[in-house]
Amino acid sequence: MRIATLAVLALSACSCQTAQKPTPLLPAKTVPALTAVTAATPAPAPKKAQPNSSSVTTAKPPQVQAQAPTQAAPPAAAKPEPPPQSDLVADLITRVEKDYQAGLDSYQAGQTDAAKQHFDSALNSLLESNLDIRSDNRLEKEFDRIVEGINHLDLGSLGLSSDSDIQKSEPAPIDETNDVTPSTDAKVKAKAQLEIKSTHSDLPLMMTDQVAGYISYFSSRGRGTFERAFARSGRYHDMMVSILREEGVPQDLIYLAQAESGFHPLAVSRVGARGIWQFMASRARGYGLQHNMWVDDRQDPEKSTRAAAHHLKDLYAQFGDWYLAMAAYNSGPGTVQAAVRRTGYADFWELYRRNVLPKETRNYVPIILAVTIMTKNLSQYGFDDVSMDEPIGYDPVTINYPVDLHLVAECVDATPAQLQELNPSLLRLTTPREGTFVLHLPKGTKDQYQTAIAAIPPDMRLWWRYHKVQPGDTLASLARSYRVTAKSIATANHLDGTDTELEADAKVVIPVAPGKHPLSDTATYARRITRYRVHKGDTVETVAENFGVSAQMVRRWNGLPRGDSLRGRKVLALHLPVTPNTEAASIASKPPAHPRKSSQIASAKVSENSGNDDAAPAAGQPTVLHHTVKSGETLYSIATTYKTTVAALKRSNGNVAVLRPGMILVVEPSR
Repeated sequence: MRIATLAVLALSACSCQTAQKPTPLLPAKTVPALTAVTAATPAPAPKKAQPNSSSVTTAKPPQVQAQAPTQAAPPAAAKPEPPPQSDLVADLITRVEKDYQAGLDSYQAGQTDAAKQHFDSALNSLLESNLDIRSDNRLEKEFDRIVEGINHLDLGSLGLSSDSDIQKSEPAPIDETNDVTPSTDAKVKAKAQLEIKSTHSDLPLMMTDQVAGYISYFSSRGRGTFERAFARSGRYHDMMVSILREEGVPQDLIYLAQAESGFHPLAVSRVGARGIWQFMASRARGYGLQHNMWVDDRQDPEKSTRAAAHHLKDLYAQFGDWYLAMAAYNSGPGTVQAAVRRTGYADFWELYRRNVLPKETRNYVPIILAVTIMTKNLSQYGFDDVSMDEPIGYDPVTINYPVDLHLVAECVDATPAQLQELNPSLLRLTTPREGTFVLHLPKGTKDQYQTAIAAIPPDMRLWWRYHKVQPGDTLASLARSYRVTAKSIATANHLDGTDTELEADAKVVIPVAPGKHPLSDTATYARRITRYRVHKGDTVETVAENFGVSAQMVRRWNGLPRGDSLRGRKVLALHLPVTPNTEAASIASKPPAHPRKSSQIASAKVSENSGNDDAAPAAGQPTVLHHTVKSGETLYSIATTYKTTVAALKRSNGNVAVLRPGMILVVEPSR
């Protein structure tokens, strides 16, 4: 009996401990998962700064999914046997496909940073696996499909690139100003109160401690922010004031844009508001601003101004007060309506005193009032020597075909950067593939453009180029530079033959084949993939140089945007350069271009496969040789060996000046 009693007590104790801690491990895993999902949601719900119902709805499904494993946690079971190879492949493809699709969704939503993270995760999963991509047909198709899909999206032209001709976003000044808690200067406040009495404005002006504090801030620490915004206002002032007047709203609402974005069309806030008028994507769509993979109308100064005027007019109709309308423009009408309902006061300053609005919204109206008062009294605050930029003039041309801005620039003797500034709504260096687009050209160049573009077939305007002839240029030299044939250039320009002399400063049409951009890589590469694990300090350029390949090809093989950063990538897929009838493995064994990185090259893992390792030269491309530099060799000795010249070697290898053992030089056949 004693033994039986002790057994019962022991079982009871175990059951009580289990009841107190039914799932000791799962809650610890579940909570961080929910936090991560909430943090990734665009709308900052706790502060109600962006009361977007869709963001709340989005955050709910992950909670249900995260709790489901706790409810359905199976009892501990024996460890299953490892799945067969085919299951490993299928599971890997499922995970990779999930990341890739999430990246596409983020890309279409305009969330380029999130899209890049998903794409990086998908490719890292494939390349970090122990499975050979090229020996399994499904893995090979998945890898090639994802890389091709990412390359097609051209993430670099959406602001993820460091190239000078790619659109770059600017931080919205309103974020920096909102972080400031300025102190009130009694003298500044008294002076401003006097100025208000003689200041004409179609907005109600009021002086409070908060407004005086921001006047002090813009007169001292924030002086640069104010100066830059005021100077840029000259580019758009007349156009914006005209639209505000046409839409029947106060013209001094232009200072809302000055405070928000500093009149920078590419300004982006921390929460994703974009453009001069800082529209969120959902609100922008409601006012007819288009956003797709080609254009973002929030960055179009004229379209966004008209949309902002409509929106502010609607908010004033709802609240009957311009201060409340501006507050609602910042945090959304739902937030302001809830504050009014909660307190019973439809007065901004009363809501301010009762602290029922988000901090950003409480600061928002005083910032705009401070900017308005100071702009209308520049000399009193020491800004009378700051001049406004000249208005941006342009010739609008409505087109119904896609065209590359490089070609447009060549047609009108401008630069791609100048055209981007005239067309800030373009997210890429090309116009949309479908529909019409109003292209802005430098003032006075409309006829010049239409004459020049007429010589380019409509379906080739993304690829063909114009070249301005320099002294010494011939059809043969242009053909070599652009990787086309002299005959094709002669045909495109209706010339008699390939020996036709070219006049200096004349413009020659270069018929670049679709998909073959000018000055593209022409080397021959092995089919097998060399996996390279990215090290701290690596860049696209250093990896490319170490492996004797071009940076352009490294980006193409790995779906990387333009630029040099490898942030987010753990493993790269490389194809080593080969010459005909030479095994890739022999090149893989060569030392790196930088001796100090030999340990990094040694970590590159070459995948084995049963396919042919050597790739044939692309059709129509000239046969080239590859020479691996040996110790003691010079450009002169190599040129002598191949019966070419030092100048030709340097021209074919990016004007290389210093040789290192292991470097691979391109040697074009002597002519």
